[in-house]
Amino acid sequence: MNYEIRDISLAPSGEHKIDWVKKNCPLLRNLEKEFAVSRPFEGIRIALSVHLEAKTAYLCKVLAAGGADMYITGSNPLSTQDDVAAALVKEGLKVFAWYDSTPEEYEHHIEKVLENNVNIIIDDGGDLVNTLHNKFPEKIKYVIGGCEETTTGIIRLMAAENAGTLKFPMVLVNNADCKHLFDNRYGTGQSVWDGINRTTNLVVAGKIVVVAGYGWCGKGVAMRAKGLGARVIVTEVDPIRAIEAVMDGFDVMPMLDAAKVGDFFVTVTGCAHVVTEEHFRTMKDGAILCNAGHFDVEIDMKRLREIAVDSYEQRKNIMAYEIEGATGCGRASHTIYVLGEGRLVNLACGDGHPAEIMDMSFAIQALSAKYLVEHREELGRGGHLIRVPREVDLDVARRKLTYLGKTIDTLSAEQEEYLNSSNV
Repeated sequence: MNYEIRDISLAPSGEHKIDWVKKNCPLLRNLEKEFAVSRPFEGIRIALSVHLEAKTAYLCKVLAAGGADMYITGSNPLSTQDDVAAALVKEGLKVFAWYDSTPEEYEHHIEKVLENNVNIIIDDGGDLVNTLHNKFPEKIKYVIGGCEETTTGIIRLMAAENAGTLKFPMVLVNNADCKHLFDNRYGTGQSVWDGINRTTNLVVAGKIVVVAGYGWCGKGVAMRAKGLGARVIVTEVDPIRAIEAVMDGFDVMPMLDAAKVGDFFVTVTGCAHVVTEEHFRTMKDGAILCNAGHFDVEIDMKRLREIAVDSYEQRKNIMAYEIEGATGCGRASHTIYVLGEGRLVNLACGDGHPAEIMDMSFAIQALSAKYLVEHREELGRGGHLIRVPREVDLDVARRKLTYLGKTIDTLSAEQEEYLNSSNV
């Protein structure tokens, strides 16, 4: 069977979701029309592991319109939407994913995708690339290259390249300006608070929000928290980013100090064990924790479950943990709350980034995949990391400006000559 999903009868609901995305993604709509004519992926098998909701589904349809044979799974057990998966299967695409899969089921679905001698990898977090190298090394010979969507995946790719274990070219989609400047900052900033607000139904104004990490995602989360009326504290390990946070108007302190005063905590570092037992024990009664990093390792959930004397579901997607022997909070015990099991809060508790933002990111993905196919000979098959070509970035930006109804200046011949002159 060419699919493993929960329920094919859910397809009509998924189709409506995908149609809404299509109406709000003009870049992808245009690429779908172009690809349907040029067929850049004719005869190409694409394996995709991205959060499987409506925006990702429309990217899959755009690639399929270009001739791609699509093999699709999710990149997080709690972000797959079963009705969207069913809608893709109805369209004839091969989907292996369902919501709330066990770790074993999640890994099985990744393996089902990779069994098919795929040529292009589109990854979000690195699970496809990692599994292919470790479990299917004999299939690497079929791979032209791949594209990585997010910061965490790029960290894993850089480690593999440095270790000499990466076996094929990978495009760093996340590092494109039209991706991280908009997706990471504005997309994460809005979708994180969408997830928090719809889940908690609490006011943000007047609260203290602790943002762990001040990369592009952290900047977006902090900016939106400030806009909602919160006082924002940033925790960082990078002194340059810490100075930037201060000059952006935020307080900066170690997590152990922030843990004593924070009402909301959002981790967005890409690192493990950012919030740990020593922090849990000093937090306020009623503190709310969530994670916006790709993997559920930033909040030490394993240790939290071990030290909690009681835990229960307070409301949907909110788990309460009671901790005894607390220090620094003036009480013998207190309760802290974790949203979405410590997984990506914007997808575990919401619908992810806005469609217009993902329109840009997925346009970069589609054009980067096209670049790999068109330049396969010169890129070769050795493992190396590739920046998104500048012309792709600029092409997406120009398309976006056109759809926004905006025009910009262009350099005159005289200005071009001046800028390229050694006399500048």
